[in-house]
Amino acid sequence: MSEKEEERKTTTRKKTEKKAEKRRTIEELFWELDTVTSELEAEELPLEEAFLKYRKGMELLKECNAAVDMVEKELRILEEA
Repeated sequence: MSEKEEERKTTTRKKTEKKAEKRRTIEELFWELDTVTSELEAEELPLEEAFLKYRKGMELLKECNAAVDMVEKELRILEEA
């Protein structure tokens, strides 16, 4: 393997590791989503604050779905190997 290829692989691996550090676990995402849902159900919030919490919940839901999709893809790859 050439030096440039090795360098490119190292750079790619470091970027992937950085993304993984920033990424929250599925459990963390679901816990945060559950917290937002509970706050919306339990509190009488001003409309604007309720809307902001709702929006945050929808963003968390998208992240949860993406995280679950990624795990499913990884499992399929492992099953094929």
